[in-house]
Amino acid sequence: MSIDTETARRVAKLARIQVPEDKLPALADEFSAILGFIEQLNEVDVDGIEPMTSVTPQRLKRRDDVVTDGDQQKAVLKNAPDAREGFFAVPKVVE
Repeated sequence: MSIDTETARRVAKLARIQVPEDKLPALADEFSAILGFIEQLNEVDVDGIEPMTSVTPQRLKRRDDVVTDGDQQKAVLKNAPDAREGFFAVPKVVE
């Protein structure tokens, strides 16, 4: 598929990208190359192939979900400029 200069101008406008007039032919060629690569990928037969989440088969290390450092409410609120009833107090911002 080939992209012309007018289509490149329209895509740039839709993407809200300011492209100088002299750069539009190069942008059109770049768009055409991208679409050509996509067409090439569409020709690949992927029937029966499982989708991958990564190109290298690896599993993330798992750990038990346990609290190792909790019950620090007083220490955390000690740094607050204003704390009330165990929470940070902030000034009203919406009227």
